[in-house]
Amino acid sequence: MTSYYQDQNQLKDSKSFVPKVDVRGKPLSEARHQSRDFGQRAYFRMSIQEPAVLVINKIKSHEAAVYRCRVDFNKGQSRSARYNVTVIVPPEQPAIMDMWGRQLNGTAGPYEEGDNLSLTCRVTGGRPEPTVKWIVNGQLKDDDAYESTAGDVIEKKITVKSLTRSHLFSNFTCQAQNTHLVQPKKVSLILDLNLKPLTVTIRKTNGQDFENEALKAGERYEVECETTGSKPPAVITWYKGRRPLIHVKGTMNTENRTISRVEFVPGVDDDGKSVTCRAENPNVTGLYLETSWRINVVYAPIVSLRLGTSLNAGDIKEGDDVYFECQIKANPSWSKLTWIHNGVVLTHNTSARIIRSNQSLVLQSVTRSSAGLYVCAATNDIQETRSKPLEFRVKYAPICKEDKIMVVGASRGESLEISCRVEADPPAHSFRWKFNNSGETLELPAKLFSIDPNDGLSVLTYEPSTELDYGTLSCWADNLVGTQSRPCLFQLVAAGKPFPVRNCSLANQTYTSVEVRCIAGYDGGLPQEFVLEVYHGDLDSLASLRSLYNVTAKEEPFFELSGLKASVDAGTHVVVYAINAKGRSQPIVLSEVTFRDAERRTGQDAGMGLSPLMGVIIGALVTLALVLLVLLVKSSRPS
Repeated sequence: MTSYYQDQNQLKDSKSFVPKVDVRGKPLSEARHQSRDFGQRAYFRMSIQEPAVLVINKIKSHEAAVYRCRVDFNKGQSRSARYNVTVIVPPEQPAIMDMWGRQLNGTAGPYEEGDNLSLTCRVTGGRPEPTVKWIVNGQLKDDDAYESTAGDVIEKKITVKSLTRSHLFSNFTCQAQNTHLVQPKKVSLILDLNLKPLTVTIRKTNGQDFENEALKAGERYEVECETTGSKPPAVITWYKGRRPLIHVKGTMNTENRTISRVEFVPGVDDDGKSVTCRAENPNVTGLYLETSWRINVVYAPIVSLRLGTSLNAGDIKEGDDVYFECQIKANPSWSKLTWIHNGVVLTHNTSARIIRSNQSLVLQSVTRSSAGLYVCAATNDIQETRSKPLEFRVKYAPICKEDKIMVVGASRGESLEISCRVEADPPAHSFRWKFNNSGETLELPAKLFSIDPNDGLSVLTYEPSTELDYGTLSCWADNLVGTQSRPCLFQLVAAGKPFPVRNCSLANQTYTSVEVRCIAGYDGGLPQEFVLEVYHGDLDSLASLRSLYNVTAKEEPFFELSGLKASVDAGTHVVVYAINAKGRSQPIVLSEVTFRDAERRTGQDAGMGLSPLMGVIIGALVTLALVLLVLLVKSSRPS
């Protein structure tokens, strides 16, 4: 019989019975097995050819001891042997904690660049005490670790100061081992980092840079910004000055770069501002990189015109000195400045008291003719720009609208309405009239005239009854500036219809033209004009005739007629008369107009009605036909 005893106390306790095999009185294959303490975990493995072996499955730590094997024989002395069994207990699976004591699984972070990393590997249990190691990217880092033990717990801390981009995705492994019989226990994690962008570049969408390029105000531009190195991919934000640009066309992300495109229209006020592209890590506030492009915006001059700041636009009078200021904003700077008054360009002229000085125009001793619309025009390399017209007002005392003596003809007892029109700024508010002849000067009562201040008009009702009532009428007006310096004059004369013209003659008469010259008669005391009319028909009554021409001569009764057409059925008659404000004279009827070209007149009388040009054309055609006929006859003769 073979028996094993567990002798943990130097075999003092021999009662500890492990398994035994009893083969007494039976073959080995039928041996009886007993195991009180191990149950089915322990058994003998026996063979005739090999020594008996005690097998213990799933041995436990408390089962470590000195085992004694004893063999009892039926006949013979018992034999025994001792075996010291040591049970090694592996440690538990290591755990990695961060600096706040939180257990990490698979990943540490994400941390930021510059952070300090502190990882602690905690190992519990194990007999004998395990060895704990830190392995970073396959390299042992025990020199950088600190180990502490409390009971059966071992903690080993590793620290990495100031993390950099190179630490991204580093593998940190903690390994615990107390025997070479089994693989060491280990746990690993990957270090994750948030990385700020490395580069940011602004350029055109075609890849070209914008360095030193000028942008035109009002035109649309598309630019792109490329950034690399951010993890996770950067978020790109655009700014113009301090304001965000919102017309972002799209963003494209690849493994290591982000591209964003934006459209913008630079304005005049954007000159000198910066277009900024900011690439920012979306997970960390303030982890960004940006670049700026200072834009140069060119534009046509922006021009405005104003009266000098020290002047009151509503209180400028004749004789005052004034100046205008032309305000110009332009890029590139303006190269030419032009001043325009009522569409006429003003030049520097000291004798005319027009002085130009840089961006100012000085007018000395202005007159009413200085009033009107003023414009300043500035020119740069892009174009010329004109300011809005500035209306300049000059107040002045009334003046006559017609700067001449007006002749008024009237018969005795005829009631006249004589209009005195003046120009003034502000409008005239009062009028006065005087009458003057060779013997006296009279102030006319206000009841004889009316006043319309809106039109600057006074109408005098006057009726001459004797020769002494003919003379000169004078009209004065007043406004807020003062009294009219020179009156409006009306020469009142005794007048009637003009006398007829006399001694009329025809000259240079052709088929279609004629000249008519007469001598003027008495004008009736008033300016006269002369009128010529052409009629066709029998001269029974002018009222029954058809008028073809009506020509007026201002200075003298001389007329040139052309394009006339003769009539076969009736004659052509010319009538001349004079006309003035009182009516027209008796008409003078000239004899029937005849034609010098008898041949043409005969042809017309025959009903051909050919014009001289048509006659020439027909004659040429006839001559050409005769020549062709002669040539045809010669060619038909036999040779």
